[in-house]
Amino acid sequence: MNRINLICLGVKDMATAVTFYRDGLGFKTAEQGDNPAIVFFNSSGTKLELYPLEELAKDIDAQNPPTGTGFAGITLAYNAKSKEEVDQVINLARRAGGKVVKEPETVFWGGYSGYFIDPDGYYWEVAWGPEFTYDDQDMLIIDS
Repeated sequence: MNRINLICLGVKDMATAVTFYRDGLGFKTAEQGDNPAIVFFNSSGTKLELYPLEELAKDIDAQNPPTGTGFAGITLAYNAKSKEEVDQVINLARRAGGKVVKEPETVFWGGYSGYFIDPDGYYWEVAWGPEFTYDDQDMLIIDS
């Protein structure tokens, strides 16, 4: 259960971020648009995702999105192989002293996910998706 394979960064301006990571740093992606709704970059061992900061905050809590202190627009993601694994990891986090801020539920993109905050204040999403596939090293395969 030691899969950390997606880092999601909430960005204030998608076009600027895409230009910085894709064009400036040369991060590899199949995305050719300059202002996509979401973009994934391939790297050695971990995927990097850019997602609008406001939307990321609303994904955590639509009624009271986190802002300011404690939420810097960054979440870490644990990609599970089943809904049951999502529940297991959320419960492990809870038992280990993490604060569950969004109980696992079916989400708008068809998957199942929840969020917890670790003892240092970092937000983690634990997610399963019906389209998730993994390679031989348990790395999430995203071909977008």
